[in-house]
Amino acid sequence: MREFFPANLKQLCRHYRSTAEVCRRLKISRGQFNKYLSGRSLPAAFNLKRICDFFGLEEYEIGLPTEQFVNLIGARSNQSSTSLELTPAQRAIEHLEQQSSHHIRALLGYYHEYYYAMSDPGFIACSLVHIRQSDDCFIYERRERLQSSIPGVEDLDRSRYKGVAYYLQDRLFLIDYESLTSNEISQTILIPSFKSRITRLNGLKMGVSACDSRKPVCSRVVWHFLGVEIDQQKAYSRLGLYRADTEQIDGDLKERLGRAQIVDGLFQIA
Repeated sequence: MREFFPANLKQLCRHYRSTAEVCRRLKISRGQFNKYLSGRSLPAAFNLKRICDFFGLEEYEIGLPTEQFVNLIGARSNQSSTSLELTPAQRAIEHLEQQSSHHIRALLGYYHEYYYAMSDPGFIACSLVHIRQSDDCFIYERRERLQSSIPGVEDLDRSRYKGVAYYLQDRLFLIDYESLTSNEISQTILIPSFKSRITRLNGLKMGVSACDSRKPVCSRVVWHFLGVEIDQQKAYSRLGLYRADTEQIDGDLKERLGRAQIVDGLFQIA
């Protein structure tokens, strides 16, 4: 590594306005960094990992022969002109987007989402989800309108969640946040159907209850496909809480949801 590391590090620094900026972002002193650039010193394992993580490289790559290394980062630059300037968090998201399968396109459209309400045990919640493509990524919006389950109380709790969707190894992963308060993140994992006609998807939803304790909960979830173009007002009118024995939800959907009970504040999936 000692033979090629200094020259390769200089190549990486050229993607930034100055070496000082790189040092500032890495939180490595300029004097120490100059020793790396001149070849007088090699970074210890901890600093080497920080440098490689910052530039989005594997440790072995930064020690490749310089000509091979230049071709490597040049190819990556062609894929994403800003890839070397991304933060570790941004690179993680970019990696997931690159790994996500194109099969997700078959799942775009509107869905009614059904699950046992996290804040109202014994009730099934129905929300509206829309998955769509935006540039090269796939995003979705989930809207809830949950009336109180207490008799005589008609207050409505409206929420709007925004998130990203990834199709990895035959599973649909969805991560969102509550956009009105930004104090909640939830995740849904679905098992797509391989039939020619998409009807219902099964999976699990994880999040926190809306009660004051904000306990983490997990519930089975079923998505019912509505179509790519729908009557949104009609679809929205169905949102709300339903008693588990209601006839407004068919037997197949109830069977898919299964039974769930609260144990120490958590849903135990039967």
